[in-house]
Amino acid sequence: MTEPLFREDAYLQETYGTVTGHTPEGGVILDRTIFYATGGGQPGDSGWLDWSGGSLPIATAIKGEGDAIVLVPAEPAALPPLGAEITQRLDWMRRHRHMRVHTALHLLSVVIPLPVTGGSIGSEKGRLDFKMDAPPADKQGLEDALNALIERDLVISDDWITDEELLANPAIVKTMSVMPPTGQGRVRLVRIGLAADQVDLQPCGGTHVARTSEIGRIRFGKVEKKGRDNRRVTIHLD
Repeated sequence: MTEPLFREDAYLQETYGTVTGHTPEGGVILDRTIFYATGGGQPGDSGWLDWSGGSLPIATAIKGEGDAIVLVPAEPAALPPLGAEITQRLDWMRRHRHMRVHTALHLLSVVIPLPVTGGSIGSEKGRLDFKMDAPPADKQGLEDALNALIERDLVISDDWITDEELLANPAIVKTMSVMPPTGQGRVRLVRIGLAADQVDLQPCGGTHVARTSEIGRIRFGKVEKKGRDNRRVTIHLD
């Protein structure tokens, strides 16, 4: 398995690790990593691996067999040998923008309190698909409401609940298309706001900023019809 260091500290930009495996496709597996693996609509991280005698740019990270995270090289190159001690470095600017967009999408699901049918995160923009039979009547009002939440500088934190607790409280799951992964005994919840200031709580395995003010201003893009009762709402980092 690979220890997912990003889950405990999304701000860790550089650390060490040990090579525990290679994949037939030329990927690298470490015992621990700061690279987020593609999932939940969020792209895998990019960055670099450095070791004694070599360096390797990483294009993305994906989930491998079991709990392994596979680091995919940007181009064919010599891989670090098994057992090598590695310094891993993130493309931090790209990761941080993913964190900002991802957190903003959580808030978008607050200002549009409808079931979510899909989503995608990028470094410049993101989108959620909603079960929505008509376009919003006041798009500017929704944009203003979203930025007002951001400006409240709410704290983002996480908790863990058991699979059984999640099944007993299905209302916290906003995404219709993908259920949170269960079967490992516990599920991670991401909370925006504390105590009386809490505005959102939902299962999520992605990376997020520590406070909403870190997102910066958001502007709405297109609202597109995607099926009879679905609308795609795109937001941009301003």
